[in-house]
Order: sequence, then structure tokens, then C-alpha cells
Amino acid sequence: MTGPVIVGVDGGPTGPDAVVLGCWLATALGTSLTVTAVHAAPAALGSGRVDAEWVADRHRAATRVLDETRASLVGVACAIDYRTIASSSAAHGLSDLAEQLSAAYIVVGSGRNAPRERLFAGSTAERLMAGSICPIAVAPTGLKAPLGALDRIGVAYVDTPDGRAALTAAAELARHSGAHLRLTTVVAAGDAALPFLLGDDTERAFLDTARETYERSLSRAAADVPDVTAEWEIRPGDPVDTLADLDDVDVLFCGSRGYGPARRVVLGGVSARLSRRARRPLIVVPRSG
Repeated sequence: MTGPVIVGVDGGPTGPDAVVLGCWLATALGTSLTVTAVHAAPAALGSGRVDAEWVADRHRAATRVLDETRASLVGVACAIDYRTIASSSAAHGLSDLAEQLSAAYIVVGSGRNAPRERLFAGSTAERLMAGSICPIAVAPTGLKAPLGALDRIGVAYVDTPDGRAALTAAAELARHSGAHLRLTTVVAAGDAALPFLLGDDTERAFLDTARETYERSLSRAAADVPDVTAEWEIRPGDPVDTLADLDDVDVLFCGSRGYGPARRVVLGGVSARLSRRARRPLIVVPRSG
């Protein structure tokens, strides 16, 4: 994808977080920003006048949201386009626009707080993960201050098509920004690795074999990334807890779960929970083939 970074805003309190992250990504990639407010479209079955009045009201609300965002972005260096879109949901509207523009990323807020003048209810991020063709960036709460230069990009890596897709996308951002990569694999610690007790010796052998396998795949993946400095690590613990608490990377890439249609982000257990809990901006990447 070579198009703009799309930022979805809805009048809720996490919209400014998404805008900060979107500006950051657009600047790093040297591309433009498209700030988008999606409002309700006319219903297929509606009561004419009432439906038209509701859609008009939602369009006015979307315009106000864009006006507020435009005022906050005065002086921003990258080129910015502002759009309102009528759709059945925010996720559908943003996904359709991304496909039309060949967007590099779609950026949304975390959706953790109640709305002020929120245009759609529900978790737009999770719905986007169920069908977007481009990476979804989720801004954690509290990104309202400008971000500094990218230094280290994290990748939640496993040697699967989804893990390799995340690494490819992270490497592209690293090449544009000059950042380093860190590949992290989380291995369950102790008896969490097995669903039932097989004995200490068997469990230890299982964990040792798993660690050796992960070490080989991480070392090979880090060495094969062109034009980027990459390091790797293995951390013990629960994957979601461990990855969510990473505080020594600027942004964390992860793949969608290991099955589903090609070139679609498919909502996985780890990526879904990370989108609600990660301390750093999270980018969920669709598989590439």
C-alpha cells in the first residue's frame, strides 16, 4: 500500500490520540494524512423524512468533528485531506475508503471511554480487524502530545505467515524512519506451557525444545531483514500480558491470527486483547498472501 494514512475521528475523547499517531506515521512514511469522520447513511428501510433528518443531523455532527480536528492540526507539516463519509458503520466506511485510496494504514483510537458526540457506538478497531485490507493502528489513551522520532519498533514475532507479514510491515516503517527493530517471542513459563502435567523432566524438555526452535527462527528472521538493524529476544510469560506491558519500544506490530482469508486482517485472540491493553501504539497487520 502506497497511499495516505487514514485517521478515523468520531468526536469521542480518544480521537486526538488517533490523530497524533496518524500524523506520526504519515510523517515517518513521507505520505499524506486523510482525516475522516464517518456518519450514518440512509437506511435501506426507513421512514423517509425522519430518516433524512437523522442523516442530515449526523452529517452536521461529522462536519463539526472535522472542524475541531482541523483547528488542532494548524501548522502540521504533512499534507492533510478532510472527508466525511456516509456508511452503515465506521468500520465499513473507513475500510471502503482505505481500499479506494490504497491506504498505508488506518488509525483509530482505543475506544475505551464514553463518547461526547460519538458518531458510532462499539469498538471500531475490533470491527476493522475483522475485514481491513491494510494494517490497523490503534492509539492507546494518552497520546495527545506530539510524539518524538521513532527509535525502536517492536514486532511480536512467530514464524508463521502472519508473523512474517508483521515483520515485513515493521521493516518498511523502520527503513523510512531509521528506527531499529526488536523481534519478541513470548514463551509460556513453567506449567503454563502444557494443558496437563506430564512430569517435570518432560515439561523441561518440551520448553527447551520450544526455546531452541524459537531462537533459530528469530535469529534467521532478524538476519534476513534488509537494510534494517534488527535484534531479537525471548520473554517468558503470558503473550498478552507480556506484550501489552512492553515499554521499551515506540510502536508494536503484530500479525492477525493464523488463519482466515488472504489479505484480510482477521481478529485473533492475542491481537484483539492487545488492542485494548497495549501501553504502546499497536499495529495489526493482515497476512500478505
